[in-house]
This record gives sequence, C-alpha cells and structure tokens, in this order.
Amino acid sequence: MQRTELGATGMELSRIGFGAWAVGGGDYKFGWGRQSDGDSIAAIHQALELGVNWIDTAAVYGLGRSERVVASALRGVEPRPFVFTKASRVVDESGAIVGNLHRASIRRELEASLDRLSVDALDLYQIHQPIPDEDIEEGWTTLVELKREGLIRHIGVSNFTVEQLERIGAIAPVATLQPPYSLLARQIEDTTLPYCRQHGIGVIAYSPMASGLLTGAMSAERVSRLPADDWRSRDPRFHEPQLGANLELARRLGEIGKRHGVSAGSVAVAWVLRQPGICGAIVGFRHPAQVDEIVGAASIDLHAAEVAELEGGWSGRRDTIAR
Repeated sequence: MQRTELGATGMELSRIGFGAWAVGGGDYKFGWGRQSDGDSIAAIHQALELGVNWIDTAAVYGLGRSERVVASALRGVEPRPFVFTKASRVVDESGAIVGNLHRASIRRELEASLDRLSVDALDLYQIHQPIPDEDIEEGWTTLVELKREGLIRHIGVSNFTVEQLERIGAIAPVATLQPPYSLLARQIEDTTLPYCRQHGIGVIAYSPMASGLLTGAMSAERVSRLPADDWRSRDPRFHEPQLGANLELARRLGEIGKRHGVSAGSVAVAWVLRQPGICGAIVGFRHPAQVDEIVGAASIDLHAAEVAELEGGWSGRRDTIAR
C-alpha cells in the first residue's frame, strides 16, 4: 500500500488507516450498535495483513472498549502498527459525555488509555474536540508536558478550526489535525487545508465515506432499520430531506466505481485521498470483508470528468458527525 509522511512527524503512514470508532460497539450515546469483538479483531488483522500500518481510536469509543479491543488485536503482533488515540471526551457525574480539557482530567485519561492499550507511550495523542473552547490552551499545554515526559511521541488535535490551531500553535507546534472530510463535508478545503499545508501540519481525514452513507450499501430501507443504539439513526443526514440526495450521490459513486472495477465506497475514499494536503484517510472497518473492498482505494486514478461529476452536487451543508 502507498505510504506518505504524516506532516513533519517522521511517521510513514499507509494512505488508509484503521478507524476503531465502530468497534467500540453501541453501549454509549455515540455507538454504532452491536459489534462482535471477534469480528473487530479479525478486521484489524486483515487490515494489517494488507498493509495498513496505523490504527486510530479514542478513549470515549465504547467508553474504553475500543482501546481494549485494539490492545487484544495487537497482542503479539510484530511489527506493531502506529496507535493513535484521543482525550477530552469524558463521562460526567450525571452520565453525560462532556468536554474536559483540564490538566488533571487529561492526565487521568492518558493513564487509563496507556493501561487499556498495554503500551508505555502513544505514537500520537490528540485532543478530541475543542470543547470547551476557553480551555483549549490548558489542554494543549498538558499534551506538551506529557510529550516532554516521554508518554507521547507526537501531539495533535481533531475538529479544530484555523483560529483554534493558531491559538494553540503559539504554545507549541501542532503536529497533526484530524477533521471530517468527504464529498458531503468539504468545509476544510477553503482555509483549513491550505493553512495545514503552509504550517506542515499532517492531516488525517475521518469519515471519508460519510459514516456509511457513501459506501453504496446504504438504502432508505436499511436506514429505517438502524437500531436505536446506532447514533446514525438520529443523524439528520440519514433522514429526509438530506437522505435522498445523499443516496443519489452514493449511486453516482457506484456508477464510477463500475468503470474502475471497485465499490462506491472505494471511490469515495479515493476522492478524499486525491486532495492535496490529505496524508491519510481513516476508514472504519467492522468485518474483514470490508477491508478487502476498500484498501485499494489509494491506487484508484479518478479522471477529471469523474471528479467534476461527483463534486457538482455538493450543497455546502455542514457535516453533523457526533464524534
């Protein structure tokens, strides 16, 4: 699989990474419904076998379950892939998931993540959300301290705006940014991607297939059967008036995929990877068969006419991903 350097980190990443959000299951507000740990581990092993060399997870995914599954999958695996995780989304006294960027909270989260992942240091530790905004400097300063202590090799953020990147960049350089990016979420193109290219910030995009909408496997009937513990059942993109237009885009992706002998989802990921400044795409796999279908996306050469066909229908909607 093709590889590229992640910003200025020195890490050579496969263009596609394993996204471990869904393997956390559905036992929390932003879960994906029931998920077999056996399927998750088999999917991770299949991805590694096919050349994927990094896994992105977070403490909040399944409230620790995702990190434990990743650790189980990597037990005895050599060479080990890079492992990235995130902090700042925690459960408060009422049981709600909230943002906490205070020093003591992040340190507790890191200790718990190191324990669940069975590692002494993390390859990349990221602030999950810039919430609350007024505390991002404290959160970033804490990550800088943890890096100096040798518990983190590289530090980055997810879902930050350019203005927020500038604020924390005044404290210490930002190594990476993880934003949503897909044919249905293109807001980073105008300012964020140019800023990251200018400042050497490595960008790894999440939800390149728009949380399953652009895989070609979604339909109105399937959406209607999404279980209550799958967060997508509450997402406006999976309901009218947005759903019909989104499925039409998936159909167009499928038509282009037929010309290349690949799936709609592969084309959606290929479109993301062709954007200058995108180092890699985080793809969520729940079963080994899904890995086989997508890992070749980086090698798909989309023609200019195909790109224009795909981009013509974007309405500029703001992505509403809950993560």
